Parts: sequence; C-alpha cells; structure tokens
Amino acid sequence: MAEAGEFRYVGFWARAWASLVDSVLLAMVIAPVLWVAYGWGYFDAYIGHYRQVLGGDLLAAAPAGRGPLDPLMTYGFPAIAILAFWICRAATPGKMLIGARIVDAVTGAPPTTTQLVGRYLGYFVSTIPLGLGLLWVAFDARKQGWHDKLAGTVVVRARRGGGAAG
Repeated sequence: MAEAGEFRYVGFWARAWASLVDSVLLAMVIAPVLWVAYGWGYFDAYIGHYRQVLGGDLLAAAPAGRGPLDPLMTYGFPAIAILAFWICRAATPGKMLIGARIVDAVTGAPPTTTQLVGRYLGYFVSTIPLGLGLLWVAFDARKQGWHDKLAGTVVVRARRGGGAAG
C-alpha cells in the first residue's frame, strides 16, 4: 500500500495543458480523415453551429453526422487511442510531455484495464454538470477529478530518480 506522502499529485493547470496537447494531436489525425471523406462542408456545418451558439442561440441544433465514419472518428478513434496509451504507457502523449502518469490511488501500481475503462467513462460524468468534475481537480487534496475518484486512480509526476511516483 502506498503512503499518502509518496505521491506527487498533478494539478489542474498541468492536466489542462496535457489535455490540450492530446486534443491537438487527435485533431491532427481525425480532421484530415473527415476532410477526405466529407470535404470542407463537414467543417462548415459545425462552424455555422458554433457561430449560432456564440451569437446567443444556445439551443441551436448541432449538425447531424454525415455517415458511419463520423461517429467512428469523433468518438470511437479517440476512445481507442486514449485507452491504448493508458493501458500501454499509463499516460497519453500530453501526460508524458509533463512527466505524469496514471496510477492506482491505493497501491500506486498501474491501474487495471477495468479501472481505465471506468476512468474514461467517468469523463462523461465529470463533464455533464458544466465540467465541474474536471474542475474538481483544482480543489481536491489528491488532485482527483470525479473520473479519478470513480475509477480509483490518481495522476502523479514521475520521481526525479527515474521511477514513477508511487
């Protein structure tokens, strides 16, 4: 069992930065595929939707998907890519960039696949109430978002000696 002082928890802003890096990397793969499949019209529809929302029409209907590749690339591919990185490296590229990794909150060992799938699904729970489950990281003593609490994980920095925290 890991002692509480053994972990160097990663806070909100570092995790937000890592998430931004991951989002850009995913977009660099997804956008060209969708462009080849559907052309610029695909993106024009979404840009028009966001203009409506920013203009005050908060109930504007989002554009419908264009075909089977749309949900596969916008939901399926990111889920598979993120889970693959978590399972193989205990971190996404963004987390690796900041020297962070996901570990079991109790033992400090790599999380199980079940924990990681639960953590991914927990992101939906964390974002539904205005992203409060993600913001929770800023106020929690162990820097856990709701998705971490649900999965029993924490995000920690690697120790300077080369080993992982915990």
